[in-house]
Amino acid sequence: MFDVDIWQEIFSTIKKNKLRTFLTGFSVAWGIFMLMVLLGSGNGLSNGVKEQFAENAVNVMWMWTGETSIPYNGLKEGREVKFNNQDYDFLTTKSKDIEKVSSRYYLPNDILYVYGKEYGSFETSTCYPSLKDMENINVKTGRFINDMDMQEFRKVVVIGDEIRKALFKEEDPIGKYLKIGGVPFNVVGVSASKKRNQDNNRSAYIPFSTAQRIFNGGNRVHTFTVTSKMVQTAEEAEAITEKVRIDMASRHNFDSKDKRAMGSFNMLTEYIRTMKIFQAISLFVWIIGIGTLIAGIVGVSNIMLILVKERTKEIGIRKALGATPFSVISLVLLESVLITTVAGYIGLVMGVGLMELINFGLEQAAGAGASNMFFKNPTVDFKTAVSATLILILSGALAGYFPSRRAASVTPIEALRDEN
Repeated sequence: MFDVDIWQEIFSTIKKNKLRTFLTGFSVAWGIFMLMVLLGSGNGLSNGVKEQFAENAVNVMWMWTGETSIPYNGLKEGREVKFNNQDYDFLTTKSKDIEKVSSRYYLPNDILYVYGKEYGSFETSTCYPSLKDMENINVKTGRFINDMDMQEFRKVVVIGDEIRKALFKEEDPIGKYLKIGGVPFNVVGVSASKKRNQDNNRSAYIPFSTAQRIFNGGNRVHTFTVTSKMVQTAEEAEAITEKVRIDMASRHNFDSKDKRAMGSFNMLTEYIRTMKIFQAISLFVWIIGIGTLIAGIVGVSNIMLILVKERTKEIGIRKALGATPFSVISLVLLESVLITTVAGYIGLVMGVGLMELINFGLEQAAGAGASNMFFKNPTVDFKTAVSATLILILSGALAGYFPSRRAASVTPIEALRDEN
């Protein structure tokens, strides 16, 4: 156990070399400060992008039809491709890569919604119950469309919160009837999307089967929303997209390479690629941050070497009087650890504090109605902060060890002969 005299001597040495100690400590503090800022910024960007993807399930894929642009099997280009209910059955039962499916039959955007004396035109989404999970639809009150609604062709509707405000004001809409295109629908739920996606609050959801029957949809399906099985690489996600495209091309007799005949977008592909980019950014941030920190630690080591050189005679006298190598090593080592730990802790607090301050500002902006934020929660987690502190203490010990070992190896005669 170290006595008080050693610490008094260390503080005395630091006091005599204030400028040198300050510059040494500043280099260490700056290194850990930049590491925290870089890590926090990287987390902020990653969290912001993940928040954007959270609007839908990450493995969701959309498919829609158009017109052929390539002649195929004796058929000319310009032929319209149409999805149908049998395609839904195929995707749900035969396609091994597909988990959930929802069909959509498009209705005009100018369909009139009427409740009492209030009216307005809103977007109407026709869907299956599975769409709730695929597009992360948040049901504020009531319920979403269920399987019985689909099987019995029920005239039920889930309205967005903006529709509720426009038509029902302060009245509870659950159980009430409103007219959509002149047809009465029973309101069974109210959805409320997050602030970044206010447009969905002006949308209503009705059973796909009901929409086909009431609005003369026949067997027509305009788009499919599906979720694919989760994979680890973008290449695997692209392979799923291509497999589904080939299946649908075979069913509707068009070239699978004809992008105009059938369009598709697989979010899983984009999600995997984006996360790979952020993994690379995170690695780059760690390399830059650790490099900056190492530069500060090297500075501490150099200062310790200078300190040992300046105190060579003093060390020689100590050893002549019976000082052990361990006491010499501990003196230099403790001074190095003290400087790096205190300076590093200051840099750590300043870096984490700055990130928390920025996060507070972003939360206030979000509370004021800011949306589509690509920078969110730029903070450093507790484990990372603790790990950085431990790395710092270890680095401080290493920075002081080599100079202290040199000091301990000097014989009293060599030390007393040294003229600096």
